[in-house]
Amino acid sequence: MVSGPASGAPLPGAVGLSHLSPYDGEAADGLCGGSPHLHLVCTEAYVVTGGRGAVQTLSPDGHRDIPLRPGTVAWFTPGTVHRMVQGDGLRVTVLMQNSGLPEAGDAVFTFPPGVLADPGRYAAAATLPPGTGPETEAAARRRRDLAVEGCLGLCEALVAGDAGPYRAFQRAAARLVRDRVPAWRELWRAGAPAAAERTGAQLDALAAGDPAHLGEATAYRAEPSRLGGFGMCGRRDEYALPGATVPYGDA
Repeated sequence: MVSGPASGAPLPGAVGLSHLSPYDGEAADGLCGGSPHLHLVCTEAYVVTGGRGAVQTLSPDGHRDIPLRPGTVAWFTPGTVHRMVQGDGLRVTVLMQNSGLPEAGDAVFTFPPGVLADPGRYAAAATLPPGTGPETEAAARRRRDLAVEGCLGLCEALVAGDAGPYRAFQRAAARLVRDRVPAWRELWRAGAPAAAERTGAQLDALAAGDPAHLGEATAYRAEPSRLGGFGMCGRRDEYALPGATVPYGDA
């Protein structure tokens, strides 16, 4: 068995992986949990492994409050605002499309419009100090509270039948990430498409009666590269897996 990133084999389908426990501190609406945000090109899934809680979402079909308990799998497509809410000891394994890109760039927080309109202000509000100490924890709380402030306005409008603020937020998010698209495209090409092409080549070989690729069979294992980091939704255990995007550490 081969251990660690040096193995060179990504997870199936080039997905990313982390473990999360939502933040415990209360936000302005009295709920404990993470920072509302969306992803622009990635679908993300929560596999609940312990405790209970919820994920709140905003999308064209309205506001939803999805219960989470052990065994639940919940996932959301690009453009869906989501916020993980702590109930009692909620523990979630997160599966991320495109080599874990959601944790390393493909995410925009629901900050108020004035912050979203200024890339400098947005970056200052979104970026955390390095490490896992008290300063980083306080910055993560401020970031969460600012995102909740903006999200409450979006939710209120959407529930009232006005999707305008939600659509405006999506447009602002797209503007903020536009310059990153070339780098994301390269990551995408090296991930899921490359994995699909390998499968196609293996099918072609099997159809021709050639199982030579089975001679490369082996097994791998990995341990978390960092425990208890401050993520968007809560405290995060990260994996520096082969083929996965290296997390920013403040996303």
